[in-house]
Amino acid sequence: MTLLRSSRLTKGAVAVAAFALTATVAGCGTGGGEATGETRQFEADNGTVEIPENPERVVATGYAVPTLIEAGAPLVGISSWQRGEPMMSDEDMQTYQDLPRVAGETAAETNYEAIAEQNPDLIVIGVPQPIFQEIDAERLESIAPVVAIGPDVPSQWKEVSHKQADAAGALEQFDEVKATYEEKAEELKGKYAEALDGVQLAHIGGYGEVENGTFQREFDGSWGTNVANDIGVEYFGEVAEKGEGSRAVSEYPSLEELPSALGEADAITYSVNHDGSLPEPVKYVLDSNLWNNLPAVQDDQTFPIKYTEAATYGQATTALEALDETFAPLLQQQR
Repeated sequence: MTLLRSSRLTKGAVAVAAFALTATVAGCGTGGGEATGETRQFEADNGTVEIPENPERVVATGYAVPTLIEAGAPLVGISSWQRGEPMMSDEDMQTYQDLPRVAGETAAETNYEAIAEQNPDLIVIGVPQPIFQEIDAERLESIAPVVAIGPDVPSQWKEVSHKQADAAGALEQFDEVKATYEEKAEELKGKYAEALDGVQLAHIGGYGEVENGTFQREFDGSWGTNVANDIGVEYFGEVAEKGEGSRAVSEYPSLEELPSALGEADAITYSVNHDGSLPEPVKYVLDSNLWNNLPAVQDDQTFPIKYTEAATYGQATTALEALDETFAPLLQQQR
């Protein structure tokens, strides 16, 4: 998607990345939905916005879609959010399918007329600032108050989702899901503390550029690592030349640099799809002889990680459960 991806990938990858994040940038609501009752000042990426104290008709796009569905916000329209579908609960998926679509997977697919038809009293745009610039904000603001709340780096989904739920007046249910996540994370942190102590880990992400012969190495706070960080997993090293967005927490070396980049790793994690299959950029790495010659690979210390794009506390709880399953062999090795 964009936030992290568009800023982190090189040419080809940028297209995919920007598509993903961009995909999340969707529209808003319409004029008839002017707020009635109390209002408040809300600090968003697009400035200080006067919004309803208790919104009753909310349109959400991008990252705000799964967050506000999960939080039980009064949604009347959403953008498509295909990348998050595999992580939705059955109940949330039903809600997602039933809600009117007012935008697609990119900013260009924002349907302003459809947004207006939903008569919203608040529009929550869940995309990074660069993507927000691609939207006709003035047109949206003529429909209803607009708050843009998007992440700059992958791990920022926690703060961003809280602000989105706050704006939509849906913090009560949001906080319940958050508490469940934090409790589970603490449980696993204790469970794996000894097994992970002193272990140097590295992570292979899913947004390398096969056509350019590069792979994605993710460090702490990136897509594939931030949930693992919450259970005590630490990834060694840092980006050599930090850029903006995801480029601050991931980099794209050539495949030939794999031995020098990951040769010191005691264990390696890598991103997989929700069904356990390998994304093409990850398969490209794992199929190479350079991968097979890495010490961690030869020691059978490699671990697939699912749901690396989790961006809500509910989705991240699912990711924690997958991590528990993935790291279970570490406990057996202690015996």
